[in-house]
Amino acid sequence: MREGAPTTRWTADHVARIDAASASSAPVIPVQRRIIDTLDLWDYWPVQRTDGHPAEIMGGTLFIALSAPVLPDPDARHAVARLRLLHRVGTDWRDLGPALPDGLSPGSRQWSGSAIISPDGAMITLYYTAAGFRDEAEISFVQRLFQTRAALSVEHGTIIVSGWTKPTEFLRPDDVHYTSEMTGGGAIGSIKAFRDPAFFHDPANGADYILFAGSLARSRSPWNGAIGIARRTAGNDWQILPPLVDADGLNNELERPHVIVRDGLYYLFWSTQAKVFAPSGPAGPTGLYGMVADTLFGPWRPLNGSGLVFGNPPAAPCQAYSWLVLPDLCVQSFVDLAGLTQPPCHVAQARAHFGGTPAPELRIMLDGERAWLA
Repeated sequence: MREGAPTTRWTADHVARIDAASASSAPVIPVQRRIIDTLDLWDYWPVQRTDGHPAEIMGGTLFIALSAPVLPDPDARHAVARLRLLHRVGTDWRDLGPALPDGLSPGSRQWSGSAIISPDGAMITLYYTAAGFRDEAEISFVQRLFQTRAALSVEHGTIIVSGWTKPTEFLRPDDVHYTSEMTGGGAIGSIKAFRDPAFFHDPANGADYILFAGSLARSRSPWNGAIGIARRTAGNDWQILPPLVDADGLNNELERPHVIVRDGLYYLFWSTQAKVFAPSGPAGPTGLYGMVADTLFGPWRPLNGSGLVFGNPPAAPCQAYSWLVLPDLCVQSFVDLAGLTQPPCHVAQARAHFGGTPAPELRIMLDGERAWLA
């Protein structure tokens, strides 16, 4: 299909096909040791090559994660989130400190994105979400997409990421396909999206794309989540394109969308939560969802007929979130509210159960339009 082909809709009919008795559920997460005792960590991703595989750096993988001090209310972390560098070798993690220097980012906090290493391994390009505005008196919900580059080196056995360029805003909502009004209801799960930029290089045509979580412009429904896309032009700018997938009337947030190519097919994945489905229709579990297509621009077909790849287990419906599928089908996420059979009823309970650290990695299997946990 050509660029700008009709958007695929994820519908209530698809979600209604989820059979709770037979749907794949992740195993219950045992108690996890936190990487950093004084910080909550979530929404992490590896520094990747353009083909999507994690880059090997000093015998391991360099990660970028969202981080925040351990606050009484774990939901408050979103208002102070900052990118942090981590290096993992095997099962050992090393904290490398904040990714961006103080005062460099134009937002009041930093949200998710992706990072690509240059072919020679000397540079990292970071695409990320700047939420709010620097020094704003009141926290706002504006989300802007920025890119910046830094030099990568190893000196005396230490990874050095230095010389970040001034962040540039590379993509803006057009109010034709994607709304620029982010406030929504103002509560977590109700704000609108223009965030989570994920780099994708299409091997079919050699073009570079950015996928992102968006919200439809001109929608009549408060539940108007979409998976947006933009293409890098010959002039090194980014051209915004119609959504790949939308969930108009069904779901408010299709978060951290990303694509891998496997066995000649394109697999599109995203995360969403049970609480952001429209209350008037069917709801799926908090989990990893996806579709498959023959080309990047679809038409897309929901995996397993419904879109659900796997959910959190019924015994722990909020235990993990923000899944990232890598080209080898390894799936990474973070420990959210573990050990609860239902969402927490008060802040102290949320704090006691919030994991704030990487979750055990999972692996999926793919066979055409079927997907399941290995």
